[in-house]
Amino acid sequence: MSASFASTLDLRQIAPAQRSSLLSSHCAALLPGQTLELINDHDPETLNAQLALRAPGLFSWHYLEQGPQLWRVEIGHSAGAASSAASGSCCSGGACCG
Repeated sequence: MSASFASTLDLRQIAPAQRSSLLSSHCAALLPGQTLELINDHDPETLNAQLALRAPGLFSWHYLEQGPQLWRVEIGHSAGAASSAASGSCCSGGACCG
């Protein structure tokens, strides 16, 4: 399977303390429907959890390769979630928030 990614983020040489903010900035740059490839030397599940907390439902997370030496993840910007996030409301039009 050959995928076309908007960008590739290789975290293997990045200091652990910088990984979360770097991933967040790369994800924020994605347009709806675009994907990025994340590469790491261990399971980046913690980054997935952090991304889900910061932007619930806005990004998809699909493993392309799962170790033992290399993990590759396709992270996509969900087009449907973008309109809800941009409008500041949820799927119920804000009825649950207010």
